Amino acid sequence: MIYLDYQATTPVAPEVAAAMQPWIEEKFANPHSPSTAGREAAAAIEVARGQVERAIGLDGGTVAFTGSATEALNWALKGTIEGAAPGRNRIITVGTEHAAVLDSCEWLASQGFDLTILPVSPEGLIELADLERELDERVAVVTTMLVNNEIGVIQPIAMIARLAHARGALMLCDAVQGLGRVEIPEGPDLVALSAHKIHGPKAVGALWARKGAEPEALIHGGGQERGLRSGTLSPALCVGFGVAAGLASERCAADDDHVEALWSAAIATLGGRWTINGSVVQRYHGNLNIRREGIDAARLLADLRDIAFSLGSACASGSGRPSHVLRALGLADREARSSIRIGFGRYTTEEELVDALTRIDGTARAQENLAA
Repeated sequence: MIYLDYQATTPVAPEVAAAMQPWIEEKFANPHSPSTAGREAAAAIEVARGQVERAIGLDGGTVAFTGSATEALNWALKGTIEGAAPGRNRIITVGTEHAAVLDSCEWLASQGFDLTILPVSPEGLIELADLERELDERVAVVTTMLVNNEIGVIQPIAMIARLAHARGALMLCDAVQGLGRVEIPEGPDLVALSAHKIHGPKAVGALWARKGAEPEALIHGGGQERGLRSGTLSPALCVGFGVAAGLASERCAADDDHVEALWSAAIATLGGRWTINGSVVQRYHGNLNIRREGIDAARLLADLRDIAFSLGSACASGSGRPSHVLRALGLADREARSSIRIGFGRYTTEEELVDALTRIDGTARAQENLAA
């Protein structure tokens, strides 16, 4: 199988698997136990925490481990609203956000909080004038994704944070697709992350919070993570996340050069027969979301079972509905249903990418011939 679904998840790095193994087998102690083994596990988690914080590259805050980025985003939004000053009952987000943000915001709206969902341009980018017009003293939090999971566009996070802060609001950044791929800009008060998007294990995420901006606790129990997020941490998962974050930092330049070479090879292979969805310039080039007039993308996926690519977000691909991200760009349903997402990265070779895209292009051409 040729794996081209890096936005859904990434292959676990060999270094990560090796680092996790002892904590799965002989080093199984509870890291919150005062025993010698427990203290050793706790120390390993603190090393991992430092690795993740260094990979984020922001000062003045700390990481709390979570069970996923979805949990981190739920916690950041609901905990921030709960702890907001009286009168600050508004949330602003963007129509191309991940379901973890949009669904959380809709739930908060059902509880009586005001929600504003901003549109994007046909390039997939927020219009800063729209945000500035909507911001007022009632806004508690502005939440925006750094790198979009479906189309790869990069939002102007630093400017968004600056505008939010000017009105006394906090800024939450979903950096799940950005960590290790692009620099996380200065400005966010809260940053949500996931290990399995950077060659780490699944079922572990993190929330970075600037000091003084920590959200109210969402999960109560044993008081772990400084009382902010209760629950026994998994040393294996935390260690895996830490090693993956460390590798992302060390390999950032090499990974970026590799992705740029793959992007160039992909564009050359596809020629002018496909249209790229979203900005080509303000974009992470390991995400290639493309469409071709008249093809059935779901059928294309079924015809090429030995190539792993997708129709969009892994969380929504089974819904049967056109992508909300592509519709937000102004695409018609038929255009959205003619779109596919190709994701590649560290372990993708140019040979397999070119082979896969040549076959995808040929199968799409065969569909067109049948339709004619």
